[in-house]
Amino acid sequence: MLRFNDIADRVLEYDSGCDLLLLQRAYVYSAKVHHGQERLSGEPYLIHPLEVAGILVDMRMDEVCVSAGLLHDTVEDTLASLEEIERLFGDEVAFLVEGLTKIAKIEFTSVRERQAENFRKMLLAMSKDIRILLIKLADRLHNMRTLKFMSDDSRVRIAQETLEIYAPLAHRLGIHWMKQELEELAFRAVNPAIADDIEERIRAKREDRDSYIEEVIGILSRELANAGVTVRIQGRLKDLNSIHAKMESQGISLDEVHDVIAFRIIIDGAKEEVYTALGIAHSIWRPVAGRFKDYVALPKPNNYQSLHTTVIGPHGERMEIQIRTEEMHRSAELGIAAHWKYKEGELRGQNTDDEKFAWLRQLLEWHQDLADPHEFLETVKVDLFPEEVFVFTPRGEVIALARGSTPVDFAFAIHSEVGAHCAGAKVNGKMVPLRSRLADGDTVEVITSPNQYPRKDWLDFVITGKARSRIRNSIRSIERARSVELGRAILEKELRKSDFTIKDLQKDGVLAKLGRRHGGDSLEDLYSSVSYGRISGAEVVRRLRGGEEPEPAPDEPPKRRLFWRPREPASTSGIRVSGQPDVMVRFGLCCSPLPGDEVIGFVTRGRGVTVHQKDCSKVFELDPDRRIDAEWELDAKVPRKITVRVRSLDRKGLLAKVTKTISSAAINIGAARITTSQDQKAIHTFDLWVTDVDSLNAVMKQIGRIKGVLGVERVRS
Repeated sequence: MLRFNDIADRVLEYDSGCDLLLLQRAYVYSAKVHHGQERLSGEPYLIHPLEVAGILVDMRMDEVCVSAGLLHDTVEDTLASLEEIERLFGDEVAFLVEGLTKIAKIEFTSVRERQAENFRKMLLAMSKDIRILLIKLADRLHNMRTLKFMSDDSRVRIAQETLEIYAPLAHRLGIHWMKQELEELAFRAVNPAIADDIEERIRAKREDRDSYIEEVIGILSRELANAGVTVRIQGRLKDLNSIHAKMESQGISLDEVHDVIAFRIIIDGAKEEVYTALGIAHSIWRPVAGRFKDYVALPKPNNYQSLHTTVIGPHGERMEIQIRTEEMHRSAELGIAAHWKYKEGELRGQNTDDEKFAWLRQLLEWHQDLADPHEFLETVKVDLFPEEVFVFTPRGEVIALARGSTPVDFAFAIHSEVGAHCAGAKVNGKMVPLRSRLADGDTVEVITSPNQYPRKDWLDFVITGKARSRIRNSIRSIERARSVELGRAILEKELRKSDFTIKDLQKDGVLAKLGRRHGGDSLEDLYSSVSYGRISGAEVVRRLRGGEEPEPAPDEPPKRRLFWRPREPASTSGIRVSGQPDVMVRFGLCCSPLPGDEVIGFVTRGRGVTVHQKDCSKVFELDPDRRIDAEWELDAKVPRKITVRVRSLDRKGLLAKVTKTISSAAINIGAARITTSQDQKAIHTFDLWVTDVDSLNAVMKQIGRIKGVLGVERVRS
């Protein structure tokens, strides 16, 4: 168990002038208010804030940040008040604790919304003070270290959230060791059987690998010393999750993953010496073509600098080598905490390190108009993932984009207006299709036209969050204008039959009032509702003639109902739309929702309501005015056809094991398609009739545990 004296001693090692009294007061107060509380492990709750503070000390944070780490749960989980924190520990500590408390206290209707809005709040908070995020990351890391005490469902949910949000955030802040540990812990929680299998098979060859690492370090140390380069060299086995990711992406078995060992050359010298070391490494072993990355000349957006190369090492084994200076290594491991220091509320080094937050400011700017939390999370996650491609403008400026980006992504990265009017593009002087993928070193020129506007098919190939959000906003505006125009025409036609005119009703303000009573904010909302059939033109006329049931007076008590109301019949589709069971419903083929998935409905002219999963990408392309509440019946057991893809080794009897597992779960197989490849791999695609998402997840989990299965996924067309 970590003790307060351990924390104090470690802080003094890197900041001898720190305010130890502040730290001690924070520790004593935290121990007092958390007294009697326990974690799920049965340990005293105080262990958690102490461990969080210890992680912050590992990042060499100042005493204000460490004190806030000791106090981060006091307002949320005890009777402590923010006013008391401010009085006892000052404005700065209180500001950090308040930022963390606001993130934790939001209440939402669904897990997905909570995740999305917590993330949005966290981004807003960290834009004011990055230490809020650092404390939140430390909090998540310790929770991940103690994840085994949680239920299976909670463990998988928290681990998945960590993989999607917190590990990428740690990466963007450049805290490499934390990113690696978060990914490793999350991978073990999500795929325990796969992790155990990989670890067991790797452990069997441990002695051979240890001797191999010693051999390589000896060769490199000798050759670099002869060249007068002072270094220290590290050799390690790659993380289990990165090994598994390579197996998944390339569809290979563990035996076919050759570069599972990575070496790091850390140079005690000038930046130029990394290229000397690279030349020596390439003179010893043959480099693998296409596997060299120069992040020294072109640092990553999080300021990461290093040379990466892969070579054919001793005994024909592939191995990755990273080469960096001591300063680059410190920056890579500690990230932003290696450069930023806080004293008396001032940020030292702000001018020189301001570019580190450029991505954060852009992230908030690009997505500030996304009201839907699901869309916010879906688009912003794209901008957190690390793989980049570096391209040039015609003037030679470097633009970093997500790998796989197109000229349209490039155009929106330059400016929103350039992207909106992008009519064509030249790459390296030649005209290319807008859906072309850009490669490192390409020079891109955008051709614009005032008559060009974003098209829906652009969403099929753009990658970056900014491009996707701007295209969607444009499409929505166009659809909105069309629906308003159509709704007005429908209403005008209906009103003429009853000797009403829109002009007169607008003048009297009657239509606007009716629109507000119908739940809209403007007359345009009423037109849009008429267009999509939410309210008919005849209904508007009836209400204008006074056909509505009068509303009770404010002081009039509601009438008591002296009769029993029977339960409404269940819907044949298993879906209720705005509480109604008898609405014509069809399901989006793009996401094939199942009972248990969060869903939303979209009104479609003449075809009833189309039901999508709430986080389906197609949802964000549709006019928000067409959205309508939809939910599954509580006891919905309507079988729905979904597709599952299983990737495996091509082994005798494996297909029989997979089908037996599906049948044992009482799930019917509608169709099966199996293909094999020359490299002894197989892809099994099954159409399954499933009644709920829990049953699907359970059978997919069981299939994933079959020896020889490389991956299982639910297919969305």
